[in-house]
Amino acid sequence: MRRKRSITILYEIILILVTLIMALPLFLAITISLQRPEVVFSYPPKFFPTSFYWKNYVEAFKYVPMARLFLNSLIVTSLITLGKLATGALAGFAFSHFNFKGKKVMFAALFATLFLPAETVMILPLFLIMKTFGWVNTYWALTIPFMASATNTFLMRQHFLTIPKELQDAALIDGASYMQFFWKVLIPLSKHMLAGASIINFVYAWNMYLWPLIVSMEDKMKTVQVGVKMLMQAESANNWGVIMAGTVVALAPTVVMFLALQNLFVKSLVRSGMKG
Repeated sequence: MRRKRSITILYEIILILVTLIMALPLFLAITISLQRPEVVFSYPPKFFPTSFYWKNYVEAFKYVPMARLFLNSLIVTSLITLGKLATGALAGFAFSHFNFKGKKVMFAALFATLFLPAETVMILPLFLIMKTFGWVNTYWALTIPFMASATNTFLMRQHFLTIPKELQDAALIDGASYMQFFWKVLIPLSKHMLAGASIINFVYAWNMYLWPLIVSMEDKMKTVQVGVKMLMQAESANNWGVIMAGTVVALAPTVVMFLALQNLFVKSLVRSGMKG
């Protein structure tokens, strides 16, 4: 018993150290963003600002239209997240509760797309399609190509398979349609999985860089991740306080999203490993 407790304490210490190491870049970004330019490169370096220099954030919004870019990212990320959840849940429902010709082959083909580096292999064909539709420099181009994914379909299918079939039989006997069973039974029972998928999809969509950079020719349609790169090329190129201020602004929504849904996210990970 004593040995088991010692091992548990050791694991906790290791996890705390790993957490601190992973949080160090975020801590440094916040610290540098609150320091004066002459303090950032001082020696020895100061990890804790003696006073909060908020002007870095003001200048970040001055050099680059961060407010507009932030709004673009919020719109694009929200639409992509909602789209992926909707298509993933519906497709997962179809693959888990219906039998149709070619079901196994279609699911195998869908699963195979998980091994494709989409943003590198498909980026040129996607751009040509967006250009043909006249969607370049629009929210359509930034969102439509990413509103469905094999990952969400796979996760939701696996989760739906853990829900007893008897619930569907009972719902159908009571006169419910398949879609009523989906909305009134499956979705309420899947809130933890949907919350976990929401975090994953939100972080992925928010951090997209290459596609928004290519498909958005005008600055007003770029996203906040591209805005950080724009800060590095603007007049603030040598002012790391301003650059870090823009970085913190770009990071804030993902951190807030995770903190708000972390309990549901952990529960989704636990339940995804359960059967029956």
